[in-house]
Amino acid sequence: MGLKKQIIRLSFILISLILISGDKLIAVKNKPLNIQAFYDSLGVEGCLVIYDEIGRTYYTHNVFDNYQAVIPASTFKIVNTLIALDLGIVKDEYSKLAWDSVVRDNPSWNMDQDLQSAYRNSTVWYCQELARRIGEKNMNSYLKRMSYGNMTISGGIDRFWLDGGLRISPMQQVDFLSRLHAEKLGLNKNTYPIAKKIMLADSQSAYQVYAKTGWGEVNNRNYGWYVGYVETKDKVLYFAHCIQSEGTAPIHFKTARKDLVYLALKQIKIIP
Repeated sequence: MGLKKQIIRLSFILISLILISGDKLIAVKNKPLNIQAFYDSLGVEGCLVIYDEIGRTYYTHNVFDNYQAVIPASTFKIVNTLIALDLGIVKDEYSKLAWDSVVRDNPSWNMDQDLQSAYRNSTVWYCQELARRIGEKNMNSYLKRMSYGNMTISGGIDRFWLDGGLRISPMQQVDFLSRLHAEKLGLNKNTYPIAKKIMLADSQSAYQVYAKTGWGEVNNRNYGWYVGYVETKDKVLYFAHCIQSEGTAPIHFKTARKDLVYLALKQIKIIP
């Protein structure tokens, strides 16, 4: 085993024993998920972490890879939405931007968008325009305030999360999401409710899922994300799923991002 993997393994052994929260040491557990067969059936590879804060338990698949930082792609829309709301660049989920009339491959992008539809449709041009209005100085400041990934915007103010220098790992995604849910990102208190409303992806009688997909390509390698949290009657679990493939993505790449998270949540009996 290489030195890097040894360090990662040691780090996970330590995090399986203690979780530092403020000045407290909290015992946590790691439970591997038994879902490799589902990845094989869909022809994808990837890693997944689900964190049960109340149960102090991490459920993981390919634990070493959960520490690998990669491009966040459209999962960054969570952050971009928070910053734009906090600065007042947009007021609420209905804040609209006019389509620039550039016809793109995704038909749902070729129209005026508000914050809610742009998030739902993962409309890249809307997010890029918000980033330009936020500006480099504010973007740098907020990424550091939120401790988001490697906190870099190299590659251009409207490209850094797509194919630039920003990187984040699944473990870092889960940490960010837990602080978002707890409203501990150093933002205005009125920012969080609007952002959470926009993030709602699935509302059932037994649970609600707040999440975002992402799909980026860097150096001929595809990165597919599904990150968020699930609320039940008595607990909240945070999750980050990242799948990868070289060259042309497998046929199930798009749906596997979300489907495998739901399979894992069913396996650990969080959702029916």
